[in-house]
Amino acid sequence: MRLAAFTDYGLRILMRLAHSPERRFSTAELAAEFQVSQHHLTKVAQDLARGGFVTTQRGSGGGLMLARDAQSIRLGEVARHLERRFALVECFRADGGECVLRSGCRLRARLAAAREAFFDELDRGTISDCAWSAEPA
Repeated sequence: MRLAAFTDYGLRILMRLAHSPERRFSTAELAAEFQVSQHHLTKVAQDLARGGFVTTQRGSGGGLMLARDAQSIRLGEVARHLERRFALVECFRADGGECVLRSGCRLRARLAAAREAFFDELDRGTISDCAWSAEPA
């Protein structure tokens, strides 16, 4: 299974915040550190805030912080939230897609089960388990 870049960036943000939970990070600072677009990272941060994973504060001294303890944030919970807009295959789209095989498809249920097994495995770990460290793993 492949995670969308959007989800990858979201997990990176949370891992970085978990390393220094007492301070706020600007999206500009994180984007520079990750070498990604600040505009795209801002969208990810907004989605993380909507999901209750981070808090945001505008203005001087503002930025992102974890909304709750990193040990309470399951990787699968984050991935499910951020991946909700991305269909694994066309027939998983909200509108059902245009697959002509859908009515007799026997693959869809297996793919759904595989996706859930993937998320279930991620549920075994937390953001705290994967917190960024300056030291190589």
